[in-house]
Amino acid sequence: MPVQLLKIKGESETPLPSHLQKENLQDLQEGCDHTNKYIQGIVTLSYPLTKLGDGTDFFKIVLQDSDNLSSKINSINVLIYGKMAEDCARITRHGETFIVAGFKVIKLPTAKEDGRHGCHLEVSEEAGSTIYVSGCPTSNFFFFSQNAYSVAPKYVYTPLNHLKDGTIVNLYGVVKFFKPPYISKGTDYCSVVTLVDPSDVKLTCSLFSGNLDALPKIYKVGDIVRFHRIKIREYNGQMQGITSGGFASLTFDGTVGAPVVPRTSSKVYTFMDEEQKTVEELRIWAASNISISGPAAKLSGVQPMQFFDLTCQLVGKAKVDGSSFLLKVWDGTRCPYPTWKVPVEAKDLEGDKVLLHQLRDLVVDILVYDNHVQLAESLKIGSFLRIYSIHTKQASADNEDVSHIEFHLHGGTCYGRGIGALPESNPDVKELKAFLESVHLADSQNVESMCSMDMDSTFGNVTDLELHLQRCQQLSVTVLTDHQDLSNTELKTIINSTAPQQYRIRAKLRAYKPQKLHQSVKLHCSRCNSLQEVPDRDDFDFILRGSAGTASNPELHNTSWYESVTWTTQDQKQREITIHFVKRDEMLQNPEDTLLMIEGGTLKEIWKLSRRFKCVIPVRSTEDDLELLDLSAPFLLQGNVKYYGCKQCSTPKPVKNLSSLAAEQQTSWEPTEIAQVLGIELLQYVFIMKFTLVDETGALNAYLFDYEKFFQIPASEILTNNFLQQKMQMTMNTLCPPGRKLGDLPWLECFIRSYNVRDVMKNQVYYQIFDTTVAEDVV
Repeated sequence: MPVQLLKIKGESETPLPSHLQKENLQDLQEGCDHTNKYIQGIVTLSYPLTKLGDGTDFFKIVLQDSDNLSSKINSINVLIYGKMAEDCARITRHGETFIVAGFKVIKLPTAKEDGRHGCHLEVSEEAGSTIYVSGCPTSNFFFFSQNAYSVAPKYVYTPLNHLKDGTIVNLYGVVKFFKPPYISKGTDYCSVVTLVDPSDVKLTCSLFSGNLDALPKIYKVGDIVRFHRIKIREYNGQMQGITSGGFASLTFDGTVGAPVVPRTSSKVYTFMDEEQKTVEELRIWAASNISISGPAAKLSGVQPMQFFDLTCQLVGKAKVDGSSFLLKVWDGTRCPYPTWKVPVEAKDLEGDKVLLHQLRDLVVDILVYDNHVQLAESLKIGSFLRIYSIHTKQASADNEDVSHIEFHLHGGTCYGRGIGALPESNPDVKELKAFLESVHLADSQNVESMCSMDMDSTFGNVTDLELHLQRCQQLSVTVLTDHQDLSNTELKTIINSTAPQQYRIRAKLRAYKPQKLHQSVKLHCSRCNSLQEVPDRDDFDFILRGSAGTASNPELHNTSWYESVTWTTQDQKQREITIHFVKRDEMLQNPEDTLLMIEGGTLKEIWKLSRRFKCVIPVRSTEDDLELLDLSAPFLLQGNVKYYGCKQCSTPKPVKNLSSLAAEQQTSWEPTEIAQVLGIELLQYVFIMKFTLVDETGALNAYLFDYEKFFQIPASEILTNNFLQQKMQMTMNTLCPPGRKLGDLPWLECFIRSYNVRDVMKNQVYYQIFDTTVAEDVV
């Protein structure tokens, strides 16, 4: 049983399993292995049993180490979730001996000053925890079996077509898409996983954890996952999954016939015989219903202007600058093109210098950017990696006549970009290791380095070189991200065809509107499909000034989930400003993790706060609750981005609904979550432009409707970021150079779709660009 009543008369008679050893409170550290250890103490304080916002039972106690009362740190908080919380609340009394095994150690955001440990313990039945409680001498107590192992519960698994909003479920699914773990806007790691099952329903899950190892170990599409205690929410008519307290996962290779061995960092988990049958049935179903990608590309097969996944070994790394990092990798094959060698100081390069010299013809330099840098820095030399969505660019230095291939892992997580470290037990790693061991390095040195090869040895003869350079000059300045099976269609054919249809075209951009690029940014509602202009700062300032006349209601200050501070400004108007700091787990957070609500602030004051704190919500007081301002104003500010709601589709709810998010253990304060609990239909920033495209056969106007894919620039940040504005202008100057003749314009290769729009008079055919992005070497 996970919670047991024990009689403890002395250490020699303590009926605990022999493999458990006592851990000192002072030795507890986050990230250390506490398997087979237990913490023992006296219950000095307990809080009432409560329910979190998702309905999970929650019980909190304080344990005091009776053996070290003189120590500066002699007590610790224990947080108990789920069924164990209910059981402990029923039988636990002050003064009782309390023993915890199978716990997680979580570091607190700020160290307490009341003598308690800087970490707390989290326990749940899901995590395989066990609790032993002994009554004090005057208590009645029972004695259970000395076998203190938890009895494995029988879990119920919910098909994806039976999920309901607000529930916490267990489920199995096949991975259809995933983003490797990356650092979120806060301090947590995040992974996005889209699952399917035979019910023909799709579920996208956003998973957060401060511990990278706690996230599912997914390596490829087709893997099978088991999620326990995943929270289900409905958004825009679709179910979504997010992590909740006690979330746990197992991952299995989705290959039919592969061993059913779960991947997990947890030392304790349950896996029944009938579950093996579930995994095998999902494998068979996925084999005929999921488009599972084949083996990752080899370096010997890469081409310019390509996106691909690479399984490789890391042999060197170096910091380049604050936003990029170098990884030197090999897979035993040779790239068919000269490769870019990133210039770094020898003292900055980590790795075996002798091995790097031996592999100089086989190693390629991959430059990773932005959110991937932190993970890249942590990788160990010699580890095996799968790098997702690497981009190959064709370039040449100013003093070179022959172009070379560059390898880039761009920032962001679009198309699953990221880096995953593979264990040596992975089948792909075993295959790669065997191949690398068969490579004779002496054979690889029979010819000189690709960087110093002569033209004939690279391209066969001078004629081949000329043809190659001609092809490079004809490469499109855009990149196709899907539908590679489509062949090019002339514009004349498209114009004379009925809609709707999809086409691949090769054309030139003769003109575009609007010329003032900032005017292309609009706000779009995905529910009612409306577009509106982005309000200017004067509109926001006017609404703030109007709300400043509403006095803050003192009865709404300092609730259970936020702490309030009020002061009067020193200017002539002596305005009163009130800020409500939202707490988590009854504690205030670091500014970069804090959501605050402000009453009476000016535009300038709110901008200052948004740069310091994670989220700012302008509010005003009513008799019963705080409420949002007019939806003409942003309901949320994060950094430089203002988030707006659709007036037509939103049904604003009281601000107190935010308390459900504040109660969560892994609150990330994502705008979509905040909008959902506040009844706001979130407006999205989009680029709306009209392109006039021409080829040898005709011309047509195509509309660009894009969030961040085409320009690789977030539309939400373009209005407040001068650098991004300049970058976008440079991009358009490249696609459509001012003052150039039509024959000198570059070629754009893109997909367009035709569609019908019917008005009162007639039916009109329009065209829209999709699944196309500007090449990295352009932007």
